[in-house]
Amino acid sequence: MTGDASSVPTGLAIVGCGFVSDYYLRTLSGHPGLRLVAVTDRDPGRAAAVAREHRVEHHRSIDTLLADERISVVVNLTDPRSHHDVTRAALLADKHVYSEKPLATDLCRAVELVELSERRGLQLSSAPCSLLGETAQTLWRAIRDRAVGTVRVVYAEMDEGLVHRMPFRSWSSGTGVPWPHRDEFELGTVLEHAGYVVTWLPAFFGPAISVTGTAACLIPDKAGVRTDGTDFSVAVVRFASGVVARVTCSLIAPHDHSLRIVGDRGVLSTADTWFYDSPVHVRRSVNLGPRHQWLPRRRRRLLGSPQRYRYRGAQQMDFARGLADLADAIVTNRTPRLSARYCLHTTELVLALDRGLRDGCSYQMTTSTDPIEPMPWAR
Repeated sequence: MTGDASSVPTGLAIVGCGFVSDYYLRTLSGHPGLRLVAVTDRDPGRAAAVAREHRVEHHRSIDTLLADERISVVVNLTDPRSHHDVTRAALLADKHVYSEKPLATDLCRAVELVELSERRGLQLSSAPCSLLGETAQTLWRAIRDRAVGTVRVVYAEMDEGLVHRMPFRSWSSGTGVPWPHRDEFELGTVLEHAGYVVTWLPAFFGPAISVTGTAACLIPDKAGVRTDGTDFSVAVVRFASGVVARVTCSLIAPHDHSLRIVGDRGVLSTADTWFYDSPVHVRRSVNLGPRHQWLPRRRRRLLGSPQRYRYRGAQQMDFARGLADLADAIVTNRTPRLSARYCLHTTELVLALDRGLRDGCSYQMTTSTDPIEPMPWAR
């Protein structure tokens, strides 16, 4: 959690009170530098219910919300297809923006938003913020400490299993909002989920320069939802540092959110990148006489103080941590860790893993990003 640079909390407004909003609302209380001021949603009843529960104002339109001078940051939790339009409107109203992933569903619109924020002197940031979690920061510190020597290869998994055969119609948030299965199936698992691990890699290894692999929709009928949304992607990502990552994302293979980072002297690993308290393990390799052997696996102590988050979900992540870092950056006049340019780069990387590989070609990255700072408690 970031420290408070000011005694006056940053005023936030949520646009979109759907399924994911519960994750933000349940973790805001851990950040005293944030204050929820108002909410709005295209479903007035849904927004009114959230406003009553959290004792904030319900704006019946986005126009009146954007005119509210108490609001410094707009939190864009709308349908991904609406991310660009809502973020653009907020920036034109001189509001800083934190958007759910992706920044936009195509690269040109994402570039437009970043350039607009820069012209207007506003901060723009995007989910996921799991890079700021204890597991990611511990892995990153171990890489900097050369715990396994020079990193060569990364294996990153984001497989969810056959979700369309699960009882997904019964899934709902703590506030009773149904899981948006149609969006998940139509947009595809790469746009929806790959970012939870892909956004770690440029921080660890520098900007990505190329992506090669394949992506496809292998099951076009998912429990009655006809879609061509990507449900399988496997890619080789090359980074400017020389590290190569194999990234797999699917709605087909058995559930696996593991990450393995292979160096000259061993392997760093964690079992589930969706949990801020997922243990980090180190396994060293040594030569003993004529034989090459692996030492017993050791658990590396997690940096920071992960906690249990009180919301209903398949993960344990502090969704408000990115908001807190953005608010602190605004107050202290610095660039947030998940800066607009960093988020643009990771957005392009996710888009490359998705539509960019649908014809099985190699994709050359067009954006880059500067190094970012680890969390203060992980330096």
